[in-house]
Amino acid sequence: MRIFAIAAALVGSAAAWAAAAQEAPQPTAAEALFVAHCKQCHEPAIDRAPPRTAMAERSPADIAQVLTDGPMKPMAAGLSADEIRALAAYLGSGPANGLASAGGARRGARPPPPPVHDVMCTANPPIQPGPNDWSNWGVDAANTRYQKAGGVAAADIPRLKVKWAFSVRGGAYGQPTVVGDWLFLATRGGGFYALDANSGCVHWHIDDNSRTTPVILRSPVSPSGWITFLGEQTRVVKAFDAQTGKPLWTSPALETNPVAGITGPIIASGDQLFVPLTSGEEGAGTQPNYPCCSFRGSLAALDMATGRLEWQTHVINEPLKPIRRNPSGTMLQGPAGGAIWSSATVDAKRGLVFVATGDSYTDAPTKGADAIVAMDTKTGAIRWSTQVTRDDNFIVGCTLMKHSDNCPTPSGPDYDFGSPPILFTLPSGRRVVLSGQKSGIAYAMDETSGKVLWKSAVGAGSSLGGIEWGMAADGKRLYVPNADTIVLMDEYLRPLGQQVLSEAPPAARSGLSALDPATGRIIWSTPAPKAPCHYAGDRSHDRVPNGPCINAQSAAVTAIPGAVLSGTLDGWFRAYDARTGKIVWAFSTTAQTYQTVNGVSDQPGGSIDSMGPTVAGGKVFLISGYSGASNTGGNPLNVLLALSPDGR
Repeated sequence: MRIFAIAAALVGSAAAWAAAAQEAPQPTAAEALFVAHCKQCHEPAIDRAPPRTAMAERSPADIAQVLTDGPMKPMAAGLSADEIRALAAYLGSGPANGLASAGGARRGARPPPPPVHDVMCTANPPIQPGPNDWSNWGVDAANTRYQKAGGVAAADIPRLKVKWAFSVRGGAYGQPTVVGDWLFLATRGGGFYALDANSGCVHWHIDDNSRTTPVILRSPVSPSGWITFLGEQTRVVKAFDAQTGKPLWTSPALETNPVAGITGPIIASGDQLFVPLTSGEEGAGTQPNYPCCSFRGSLAALDMATGRLEWQTHVINEPLKPIRRNPSGTMLQGPAGGAIWSSATVDAKRGLVFVATGDSYTDAPTKGADAIVAMDTKTGAIRWSTQVTRDDNFIVGCTLMKHSDNCPTPSGPDYDFGSPPILFTLPSGRRVVLSGQKSGIAYAMDETSGKVLWKSAVGAGSSLGGIEWGMAADGKRLYVPNADTIVLMDEYLRPLGQQVLSEAPPAARSGLSALDPATGRIIWSTPAPKAPCHYAGDRSHDRVPNGPCINAQSAAVTAIPGAVLSGTLDGWFRAYDARTGKIVWAFSTTAQTYQTVNGVSDQPGGSIDSMGPTVAGGKVFLISGYSGASNTGGNPLNVLLALSPDGR
C-alpha cells in the first residue's frame, strides 16, 4: 500500500517519545499487535505493501501518525494511544529500535541512520532567476520534462562528475527544483530544505514534510517576492516565503477522509494552484470492518494569494451506493477510487487542466478510474473523460490471494495512471495529450475531445510496473521508461518455487523507448542493461531480501537537446542518444560512497526510482537510495547528488 509522507508532528517532544518507548509494553505484546493488525499485508509483503522490515526506516513518530491520522488509521481501529505508541516504537527506527524481545534484539531491525548536521550558508543572497531554471516537477506547465537550456549539453554528459553530495532524511519521493543558485527539496520525514545549488549548504530548513515537489514562483504575496508551496499529508496546502521559509498561509483541509492525502506535485498557472488528491484506501480496504470504499480522487483549484478553495472536482460522478455485506457483516459501498497521485497538466491558452487517474477500489462500475480527464480551469467542469481500462477494481492483497473479505470481483490488474499527462503539439499543429499507464501502454488523445488517437505497448505491465512515474517529450519524440518491477521479481522467484504473481506473466521488458507522438510508432527501444550492482547498504530489508539487482526503469526521465537521462532501480544513471537510443554514458551511484556536506561519512547510494533528474544551472541533480513502493535497494538516508562537467 502507498504509505504517504507525514506532515503533522505528533504532540509531545522527543524526550516524551523516548519516555514513551521505555514505558511501552514489552515487544512481545507489540509483536502481537503487529500480527493482529498488520502482518496480513506486510509479512510477507503483498502487492505494493512494504515489507515489515522496511518499516525500520521510518521513525516511530511517522508510523504513529500514519496509524492515528493517515491511511493506516482503519488498521489501528480499537487500539489505545499507548498501544499505537508501542506498535510504532516496535516497527520504527530511532531510540525504540533497540527494544529487546525474549529472544534478544528485535529480529530484522535496522540500526538507525547516522545523524546529519546542517551546514548553514554564510550568506543568503536574494533569489535571482537564472536563464535555465527548473521551478516545478515537469519543468513547464505541459509537463514535458524537456530542459531546452539547462546549462548541460549532450556533449558535456561524458564529463559529468559528482560536485557535492547531501544526505537526505526521508527523501524517497523528492525531486529538487532550482531557481538561480537556490535549490529546494521537500522530504517525507526530514523536513523542507532550501540549499545553495553550488555547494549544498543550507539557507533554511523547516520541519514541514511533504511527498510533493516544491514549486517556486515570483509573487507579491511573499515579502521577498518569491513564494513556494507544499501539499501535505494532512490534506492541506501551505505557502512559504521561498527566501526565508516563513509560512504565509495554510489552505483549508481539502478532504475529511483520513486515508486521503496529497502526493502529486502542485502546479501553478496564472493566479491558481491545481492540487491533486489521492488516498491509501486500497490498503485500508483490507480490514473486514472497514466499509470499503468511499474515497474519490479529485482536483482542487486554490487561489494562489490566499489558499482559498475555488473549486474541487471529483473524477467519479456516479452516485455512491451500497453494494453488499461482506462475511463480517460490514456493508460495502462504491464506486470509489480514481486517485490522482501525479501532477496535473495545464493549457492556459485553452483554459484546460488535465489529470491522470488511478484504479477503482470496488466492483461498482465507474468511468472515472484509469482515465485521462480534462477540466475547465475556471469552473472545474469536466470537458471530457476517457477511460482506457474498465473494471480495474483493486485493493491490496486480492491479486495473488484473497487477503480480505472486501476483495472486488473480479479483481483488477491495478493499472493506475501514475505518469502525469504531457501536452504536445504535433507538426500539423494538432494538440495531443500523451499519457503512460502501469499496463505498459502509452496513449495519445485529442486535446479537445479526448478521443484515443493511438496506443502503443512498451512493456508487460503489472501492479508495480509498466510506465510508472514520468515520461519526457522534446519537439520530435516521446521518451517512455518501462519498469515491469514485479515481473522481474517474479522471474527471479518462480524457479525457486516462489512467486509474487498468480500466473506467469509475459517476459519483462524493462527499458527506455522513443515513440513518434503522431502515430505511436516505436522509433527505438533500448533494454535496461543487466549491470553489476554495487549496492553497499543492507539488502535484507528489500521486498526480495538479498535478492538480485532489479534493473526496472521506473523513475521519471528527463530530456535535454540530443540526450535523455534515466535511472534504474539498481542504482545506475545513464544518458541515451535521443536519436538512436544508444547509451552514451553510464554512472553507478552505488559503486562508491560519499562524504556528504552535512556530515555523513561513507554515505551509500541505492536505487533510483520515483522522481527523475533535474537539470539546471549547469548541473544535474539526482536522488539515489529511494525506499518506496518497490522496496529494493533503498536506504534510511537517501543521497542527493549534484553532478557537473568535471565536477566544477
